[in-house]
Amino acid sequence: MGMMRLMVAMLVVGFGCGLAQAQSGAAAGGAAQAAIVPTPGRAPDVLPGKGLAQHDFVYSGESHDRKIFIVRGGKVVWSYEDPSGKGEISDMVMLSNGNILYAHQFGLTEITPEKKVVWNYEPPAGHEVHTAVPIGMDRVLYVENADPNAILRVVNIKTGAVEKELPLQVKKPVQVHPQFRRVRLTPQGTLLAAHLDLGKVVEYDANGKELWSFPGERGVWSANPLANGNVLITDGLGVREVTRRGDSVWSWSRTDTPEYKFQNLQNAYRLKNGDTVINNWVNEWTKDGDNAPGPEQAIEVTPEKKVVWALREWGADGGVNLGPATTIQFLDQGDGPAEDVHFGDIR
Repeated sequence: MGMMRLMVAMLVVGFGCGLAQAQSGAAAGGAAQAAIVPTPGRAPDVLPGKGLAQHDFVYSGESHDRKIFIVRGGKVVWSYEDPSGKGEISDMVMLSNGNILYAHQFGLTEITPEKKVVWNYEPPAGHEVHTAVPIGMDRVLYVENADPNAILRVVNIKTGAVEKELPLQVKKPVQVHPQFRRVRLTPQGTLLAAHLDLGKVVEYDANGKELWSFPGERGVWSANPLANGNVLITDGLGVREVTRRGDSVWSWSRTDTPEYKFQNLQNAYRLKNGDTVINNWVNEWTKDGDNAPGPEQAIEVTPEKKVVWALREWGADGGVNLGPATTIQFLDQGDGPAEDVHFGDIR
């Protein structure tokens, strides 16, 4: 059945989502969003850093509006709005050829800079996909939230062939939506999986064998491998850098930067200078004061936890409304191609 669904999905290759050329400015690639006034008391009135000009990055978030933005030189130079009208963008990555692969709850899609769909996959009803990892230009690794277990799958998007399929443990009784958000491949070709529902990080080899695990608090949203071999984990309490021995060698919690009122944590990123960027997601589906739009969307802290940059772009003063922050890919860090990874012997 998995093969059949993927072969059906391949029939949509080349289906256009719009041929508009990339534009600069806030309105590029989508309808303008109404400006949102920053929420008083949730962040300083004057933020440190250079706003959009601090970094070049690709940005998206779990939101009612399924939008992706590329920021370079302090301006939005490209943007895209998913026309599907359902789901939320939970994961997104730009490849070295400029294509963007993203997971949007009810599917996976890869688009070109000209906004043409080159691959699309829709899971069966009741299943969800919230993570997307390219392996080279021809393969995609993803986890499909499902019942009775989640499914890790590697598919060749050129041929439609499923080249790897493994079951992943989930909490029972099964609730599909909270099973997984973020998985990532390590330089060693293993998989770091953040088990959101089970509240732990597990490292698997390419045969599904558990190699290492670490407990989280109040759910684990992401686990990112670091250059030094450690793992940067984001859970309900904060961000921790842990060793494979299980030692916490660096951490951040809301109390470390009390002037910034974080409500929801999803991701953290380690920059080449040693700073850590932590995002602050706004839950648009829960209407209360803590989830009101307008707070900072991300902060960059030094190893000493000094805030040197805060991003707050909700469309005020003629700016762009980036929406809630879930996933940020920094383009100014000198990283290699995002697709230059492997899973076991799959490259």
